[in-house]
Amino acid sequence: MRTMLRIVTASLVPMALSACLSGCLSASGHRRKADERARHAIEAAQKRGLGRKEAVDVESPADTLRRRLLIDRKLPHRGAASLGVRDLPDSEYWKAGKHLDPSTASADLPALEEIGLLDALQISARNSREYREAKEKLFAAALDLDLEGKEFQTTFSAMLEAEYKQDNSQSDSEDSAAEAGETTSEDGSVNTTLQTGEIGITRRFLNGIELSGKIVVDLVRLLTQDTASALGLSADASISIPLLRGASRKVAAEPLKQAEQNLLYQVYAFERFRREFAVRVAEEYLGVLREGQQVRNVEENYKRLVAAARRARRLADAGRLPEFQFDQAVQDELRARTRWVDARQNYASRLDGFKLVLGLPPDAGMGLDPAEVDRLRSLGDRLVGEGEDRGRKGTVPPADAEVELKPPGRTGAGPLEIDADRAVRLALDNRLDLRAAEERVGDAQRKVMVAADALRAELTLLGKAEIGERRNSASSASKDDSALDVGKGVFSSILTVDLPLERTAERVAYRRSLLALEKAVRDFQEFEDEIKLDVRGALRDLMQAREGVLVQLQAVALAEKRVRSTDMFLQAGRAQVRDVLDSQEALLNAQNALTAALVSYRAAELRLQRDIGLLEVSRDGLWKEYNPEEGSE
Repeated sequence: MRTMLRIVTASLVPMALSACLSGCLSASGHRRKADERARHAIEAAQKRGLGRKEAVDVESPADTLRRRLLIDRKLPHRGAASLGVRDLPDSEYWKAGKHLDPSTASADLPALEEIGLLDALQISARNSREYREAKEKLFAAALDLDLEGKEFQTTFSAMLEAEYKQDNSQSDSEDSAAEAGETTSEDGSVNTTLQTGEIGITRRFLNGIELSGKIVVDLVRLLTQDTASALGLSADASISIPLLRGASRKVAAEPLKQAEQNLLYQVYAFERFRREFAVRVAEEYLGVLREGQQVRNVEENYKRLVAAARRARRLADAGRLPEFQFDQAVQDELRARTRWVDARQNYASRLDGFKLVLGLPPDAGMGLDPAEVDRLRSLGDRLVGEGEDRGRKGTVPPADAEVELKPPGRTGAGPLEIDADRAVRLALDNRLDLRAAEERVGDAQRKVMVAADALRAELTLLGKAEIGERRNSASSASKDDSALDVGKGVFSSILTVDLPLERTAERVAYRRSLLALEKAVRDFQEFEDEIKLDVRGALRDLMQAREGVLVQLQAVALAEKRVRSTDMFLQAGRAQVRDVLDSQEALLNAQNALTAALVSYRAAELRLQRDIGLLEVSRDGLWKEYNPEEGSE
């Protein structure tokens, strides 16, 4: 009968690193190491692709604005997960202190009753779930690069093994036991212990060479009778050198190069996302602002119609107005109330949807800064101040004179209404997603090179060296201790050749790589043309929105004049109530159309800056708009 007890401890660090064993192997230690390497990789990619670096933090914050709103304003929520990761209770599966670093950062509760556009941008950058997910995608690409880079790093491994062995089997005679070098105890068993320590190192170089080596120390000891012991010491090393296929640094390091490119593309994508997201937040904000202004317009119209109905009642009572005209005024008053209620509901729904875009609960109380409406009006004043008269003043040509339609020109154009060719050149120079598409063509070229290399013959030189001897059995306990003697080592080398007689799979892969390159070039060309289309379309949208502003400003002025004149004519008995009601409806429509035109122009300005790639957005969500007078081609 044989009984064996084996205790194995694997993956121990070398003795030189034993002092930091507990810290390096803890879960929090690994997470901090992963964060550090990912941050360094992201900063390097940002420096390479953007010419600057910026911290990207994916750490779960201790507090958020959403959490603060739920707690301080006692908004209804389901449980701990509604607040955040750090509020999850500890369980047998989750220990926050083990996986998360302590954080003392807290979120301030800003005055949400009147937030401006810049406030909304900052809130969205800190609280939007979509924004946070975009940062995590960038961070994940950095982790992938770290994992790929491990293949070309020096890797240490260590193992410590302790074995106790009790052998109760007996040979036919004591002589046979003696011949085997084993000394038995009084009960006939042989008890031995064996300790083995192993330290190894492996390294794959960027030129395809692979190197590995290890040192093994054995200590075998008999625990019976003479308690003999022996020390074993051995070392071996091997090297693999490709000489033909796979020998190029460009081929061997291609996976690492592609991982670096993938991280760079994520840097481009995240920067592009921030610009698109900022424009989307601005468009949503302006959309809510428009709904709010429409509520005010409808409310003023409602008040005017109530006053008109009252005035019609007095005129009807005085016998100066038919009763049916008073009924018309009341009908319009009722319709105005319905429109007012609908407008209020539309504004509330749009505002709740905007809160979700910001990452806030829809039941959080929030309003928009009225000063933003004044900024929109100043935009209209600036445009119309430089606009053309369109013949509404001065001498009017005869009715039978030939009508000449003048197409929209650059009179009154805003600063961003630049020449189309210049805008296209700016976009081609600054669009990061176009740059990524161009570099993907380079990726496809490298894939062709790698696939072509696989068609070559494989010629590999292998070398191996072994010195010393192992002591790993009871029979070796009686031997002398071994030592590392190079003179008694075993050295060997072998040259292997794999002739390219069968390369069907490689041939197909090579041909497909050429097709992939063709597609990458076509994709780049198509994307370039799409960018030109987007930029030219954005300029047309800007011009169209400017024309809309100019037209609606005149329409509002005419509608206000019409309201005043029809009201005076009604009191003088020279107009009917229907004329007054129609003028009120025309004024309301013109006011709403003017607000929509101003919002469209402002949104078109932002979209153009986004499409030419010159809308800069900081990590806090704030932007720096492009000034054509300061910019250069």
